[in-house]
Amino acid sequence: MTMIPIRRHDRTTAVHRFPAEWEPQSGVMITWPHAYGDWAPVLDEASSTFAAIAAAITRHERVLIVAYDTDHEARIRTALKAARVDGARVRIVIAPSDDVFVRDHGPLAVEGAAGPILQDFAFNGWGRKYAYARDDALTRTLHAQGVFGTTPLESTDFVLEGGSVESDGAGTLLVTARCLLSPARNPKYGAAEIEALLAERLAARRVLWLHHGYLAGDDTDGHIDTLARFCDPQTIAYCACPWPDDEHYGELKAMERELQALRTISGAPYRLVALPWPSAKLDVTGERMPATYANFLIINGAVLVPLYADRQDHEALQVIGGCFPGREIIGIPSLALIAQHGSLHCATLQLPPSVLA
Repeated sequence: MTMIPIRRHDRTTAVHRFPAEWEPQSGVMITWPHAYGDWAPVLDEASSTFAAIAAAITRHERVLIVAYDTDHEARIRTALKAARVDGARVRIVIAPSDDVFVRDHGPLAVEGAAGPILQDFAFNGWGRKYAYARDDALTRTLHAQGVFGTTPLESTDFVLEGGSVESDGAGTLLVTARCLLSPARNPKYGAAEIEALLAERLAARRVLWLHHGYLAGDDTDGHIDTLARFCDPQTIAYCACPWPDDEHYGELKAMERELQALRTISGAPYRLVALPWPSAKLDVTGERMPATYANFLIINGAVLVPLYADRQDHEALQVIGGCFPGREIIGIPSLALIAQHGSLHCATLQLPPSVLA
């Protein structure tokens, strides 16, 4: 089996569980858009979107915001004030970044015997498509600043983005083969070696692979969080395209059949919930953007749902609300996010209790 290289820290603790997103959180981490990269053309709209995200999160828990520098921090505070964000629930820290999609370059929190452990996987710009050196270093930079308190950090050279793995909190991971087996990430690893690493790093007892499903405009090679999501250990919400003349129809139908064949750890079929399908959203060049309602964020007491100024937005709120009874369902306008090939879940990262000091 391929050896797992360690970039900085020797492993000193055993990983017992990778919590599900619906479990208690100490806060949500976001990397605010800045003018030093691809977000410059849509910066005002993106800042408004991030302010809306911060306002929704702070109604329920804390938000950790990563600013590029002190000038950027001042602009963020102005945007937060305009959005009437609860400043008592906001912490802003400074570290340079390349992009905003913290789900993919931030730490994945797992449970060890003595408490949470932060797993710092390598990030290479979704297969070297974009600049990534600052994003790859971000977690270690923040950990050195004491942002995560005394939570241990374990780093590895294995490339893995947070949006590429879905956990049910009980040892099952849902992934896509197109992403995890991409030769631009870990060319020396096959499926068996990847499963062994996920067992060690994320306590995976089993890995469910999807071989179909994609979104036009997506540059992650098919992250699972754009296609299918655990809502509880027995329920998966997934993208379903009802229109045979849409380019996604065949692939998403094939993915649906794969999901129907999957079984829970007890051997029962999953409860499958088909999400509404938005109409095509095009960027300024006429290219289709990756609009997906599967990219929702679960937080304490609420679910944030991306909206696309689409006639299906209301239905998406209703369907996702039915998957999370008792939680507030909050819509977040997300057209500015998909213009940069991601959406709401990609731009946020939950942290478990005690991680945010």
